[in-house]
Amino acid sequence: MDLILKNVALSDGITDIGIVDIGIGGGKIVSIAPGLSGDAETLDMEGRLAVPGFVESHIHLDKACILDRCKSEHGTLEEAISEVSAAKREFTVDDIRARATRTLETCILQGTTRMRTHLEVDPGIGMKSIDAVMPLIDDYAWAIDLEICVFPQEGLLNNPGTEALMVEALKRGAQVVGGCPYTDTDPRGQIERIFELAREFDVDIDFHLDFDTNPNGMTVGDVCELTDARGYGGRVTIGHVSKLSALPPQDLTAIGKRLADSGVAVTVLPSTDLYLMGSGATHNHVRGVAPVHKLIEAGVNCALSTNNVLNPFTPFGDGSMIRMANLYANIGQIGTSAGMRDCFDMTTHRPARLMGVKDYGIVDSPTAVAAVQEIAVPLYGFKRGRMTFTRRPAVLHRPSAGR
Repeated sequence: MDLILKNVALSDGITDIGIVDIGIGGGKIVSIAPGLSGDAETLDMEGRLAVPGFVESHIHLDKACILDRCKSEHGTLEEAISEVSAAKREFTVDDIRARATRTLETCILQGTTRMRTHLEVDPGIGMKSIDAVMPLIDDYAWAIDLEICVFPQEGLLNNPGTEALMVEALKRGAQVVGGCPYTDTDPRGQIERIFELAREFDVDIDFHLDFDTNPNGMTVGDVCELTDARGYGGRVTIGHVSKLSALPPQDLTAIGKRLADSGVAVTVLPSTDLYLMGSGATHNHVRGVAPVHKLIEAGVNCALSTNNVLNPFTPFGDGSMIRMANLYANIGQIGTSAGMRDCFDMTTHRPARLMGVKDYGIVDSPTAVAAVQEIAVPLYGFKRGRMTFTRRPAVLHRPSAGR
């Protein structure tokens, strides 16, 4: 063994396993048992909970940290798209890489070890985001597994030249193809073309979908239909889907069954969805966050993720996945231990499954109810058998006696 983590708290998701030691060798966990010993380096975890690294399945590294050049005054989706579209014209490869690196390192320090970033291509920005972020896959492999989903934020069929750029990105190694049907003049047509590209390059699909609170005009049915027709179950994800928040229970149940039967996963972006949806209301504001804890009951694989950091889509964020779990628990009014375990799983095991990760996890489903309740701060990170970061616990400096 190369490293032994002593006195680690583990759970199988139902009962406490207790305090054990974790032995690491050759970049992998090789033993979990009490009383491990050897010549390896030893670190005392002092009874702290060990969990798998967080999985960030939907984030935009290319447009993070741009509030200094954008307005965010109305909090609407239309404003966000317009402001970022204008700002993109001035992006450079070096600028994108610097902001992406800053955000990536922030996420690593919050315990994220796997990430899918959605990157835009279109005739306005060209391949700058791909050029900027693709080298980071190798540069940060010591701390995080990074994959790229290329997608058309400003439309595909109505934006000539965009498809050719998406094809180029896929040829250069983008591992996932994405869509944004609500920005196109022919949403169904875009969805069909994305499926064609996915089949051509044998990659998974990740859509931005149904991003408003009007239950009419949903395209989730189109995605499920084409997933079935193309045999793509287990390889399709839809993100946002805030229209689901406006459905009565019977309709939500029906869509949940449809998604489960088709093998389509759902990612909710709690911070962005809560911030942008219903911003035009003067009172009785809607939350606009899809109730994915109810979809889980129908057998749908669901995940939580960050989406944007410090831009008009989300003018805040610190890359903390445990904060996303806590925020969603608040929005969904989830107070049970089982519900909070689901929230935690939606930042770990469930997005790992969504991304097709096979070698993931310490145990099947770590219990981290207290971590969700208290927004626990990660103190140590490990990847490929080595420590990637440390954070000292906060210490109270009490006055000495008589002072």
